[in-house]
Amino acid sequence: MRTRPPRRRARQLALAAAATASLAVTTALVLPQSAGAAETSPVGFGAGTTGGGSATAVTATTLDAFKTAVTGDTAKVVKVNGVISLSGQVDIGSNTTVLGVGSSSGFTGGGLRLKKVTNVVVRNLNISKPLKPADGITVQASTKVWIDHNSFSSDLDHGKDYYDGLLDINHGSDYVTVSWNTFKDHYKGSLVGHSDNNASEDTGHLRVTYHHNWFNNVNSRIPSLRFGTGHFYDNYVVGAETAVHSRMGAQMLVENNVFRDTEVAVTTNRDSDVDGYANLTGNDLGGAATEVSQVGSFTTPPYSYTAEPASTVVASVTSGAGAGQL
Repeated sequence: MRTRPPRRRARQLALAAAATASLAVTTALVLPQSAGAAETSPVGFGAGTTGGGSATAVTATTLDAFKTAVTGDTAKVVKVNGVISLSGQVDIGSNTTVLGVGSSSGFTGGGLRLKKVTNVVVRNLNISKPLKPADGITVQASTKVWIDHNSFSSDLDHGKDYYDGLLDINHGSDYVTVSWNTFKDHYKGSLVGHSDNNASEDTGHLRVTYHHNWFNNVNSRIPSLRFGTGHFYDNYVVGAETAVHSRMGAQMLVENNVFRDTEVAVTTNRDSDVDGYANLTGNDLGGAATEVSQVGSFTTPPYSYTAEPASTVVASVTSGAGAGQL
């Protein structure tokens, strides 16, 4: 996706002041029940994902111990205690829960890869500065995934290709929920469907729900979706150039989100030969533009959920998203 150089320092300071003022106002609101306690199971397309379930947890404090613990497809719960430095990515087996201990455990320099696996839960991790070609998390040819209450971040001090994606979902992956995460200071947030030329593998798949995530100073791909079906609701987006991007016939339902200091909240007609589709309902655009060339047919998700109104989203998300909030 086309990106631009980082904003000038003066503008960043102004945005931070505006965000602080907005938070000061919204924290006076009564929070909905969903912000008070984390879900015990995923809502959305990833519903039914259980990971390691009730398996006895093991705790890893080193990279070697972590790699050993997450290998294989038997049910397992692996806790990460402390920050582990990575070069590249660690492959996670099926039927696995990866859970950070406390508010500051996780990985830096690389990330996790879910490749040709199923039934994986990743929660409560700090994942920072994934150097290209590693993503913070890659979900590849995998199904039934729940990514919840993690904090993803890098910085904007380097070029847009110095780091890779914070969370990318591709190669026909399916039934994924991304909930209550923070994404901060990054160029390319979350890519769903890696190529315009991958229709044969991706069509009919890439069903993803994003809800109650906080995208703060992320330039684009919030998310960018090709071919698939995306439900983007109750998210808070601050400081993006282009946020939701539907392309190559993708269907997006964009519901009850809040956008602040965002140039284009939703686009369906950029950077691909084939436009996508989008339906918008109940959003607070905050003055952001929309570029919807095709209104989609995806209006009713095939699962039970309750979308809180946009008026309470900022309070809910800023108090409940990210690692340390379980």
